[in-house]
Amino acid sequence: MTYSWPEGYRAGFASMVGRPNAGKSTLTNALVGQKVAITSGRPQTTRHAVRGIVHREDGQLVLVDTPGLHRPRTLLGERLNDLVRDTMSEVDVVVFCLPADEKIGPGDKFIARELAELRTPVVAVATKSDTVNRERLAEHLLEIDALGDWAEIVPVSARKGEQVDVLADVLLAQMPESPPLYPEGELTDEPEVVMIAELVREAALEGVRDELPHSLAVVVEEIVEREGRKDLLDVRVNLYVERDSQKAIIIGRAGSRLREVGTRSRRGIEMLLGTRVYLDLHVKVAKDWQRDPKLLGRLGF
Repeated sequence: MTYSWPEGYRAGFASMVGRPNAGKSTLTNALVGQKVAITSGRPQTTRHAVRGIVHREDGQLVLVDTPGLHRPRTLLGERLNDLVRDTMSEVDVVVFCLPADEKIGPGDKFIARELAELRTPVVAVATKSDTVNRERLAEHLLEIDALGDWAEIVPVSARKGEQVDVLADVLLAQMPESPPLYPEGELTDEPEVVMIAELVREAALEGVRDELPHSLAVVVEEIVEREGRKDLLDVRVNLYVERDSQKAIIIGRAGSRLREVGTRSRRGIEMLLGTRVYLDLHVKVAKDWQRDPKLLGRLGF
C-alpha cells in the first residue's frame, strides 16, 4: 500500500541553538507535545543532538535540540561546540533561542556572529516570554531585531504553550516540499539506551551544586529480561564523576540521594519501555574524564 500525503506537504529539519539554559529543550518538548529532551535549571544539560518529531496534517518538523554554544574550557566543551556547528550546517532552518528574562549578553552576540555566516535562514525566538511584563518583552524583541538579520522573530512561552503553534507555522513555512521523513507516531529517533541514560542524568542533576552537571556522565551497561520473568527488565547503569567528593554528593548520606535518583528516573524509564524495571545504579570515579580523549570516547563523546 502506498502512503499519500496532501499537496504542498512540507518536511525538514530545524536546529535549536542558543547559549546554555536558553530554554531550547523545553521548547523542543513543547513543540513535539511530549518529553524527548531532558530539561534542567542547570546550564549545559543537553550533551548531544536530540531529535524530536512534530507531526502535522500539512507537514513534519524534525527538531534537533543541540547543546548550548559556549566558550569551551575542556575537550568535552570543544566537542559539544563542534556538534552544534555540524548540526547547523545540515538543517533547513535554525531556531535561535534568546530568553526574555535575561539581557542579551556576550554569549548571544557570539552565537549571532556565527549565525550571520550561515546561508541557512534563522528564526529568532524570545523564549520564556511569560516570565516578563509586556514592556520588557517589547524591549527584548527590539534588542533581538538589532542583533542580526532574522527570517522572523517570535515570542514564545513553552511552559504555558503560548505561541508554540505560531512558531510551528513559521518553521514549517521554511521547509521544502517533501514527503514525510519519519513514520506517523514516531516522536524521536533516539535509541532507548540514550533516553534511559538521559533520564537518569536528569534525575541526578536535580537540586545539586553548580560544579556537578559538567562532571557527570551516564552510561547504560545492560538491559536484560529477568530470568523467568517476561514482565521485568534489569537495567544496569553507571554514573561517572571526576572526583570522590562528587561521588559522595551523588550517593548522599547512607545512599539516600542515589535511591531518590533511582525512584525518580525509574518512572520515566518504565513509561519509555512499557514494562516494569529493576534499576541498578552504580557511581564510579573517572578522573578528569572531560579532558581525556580516551575516556571521552569510552563515555560516548
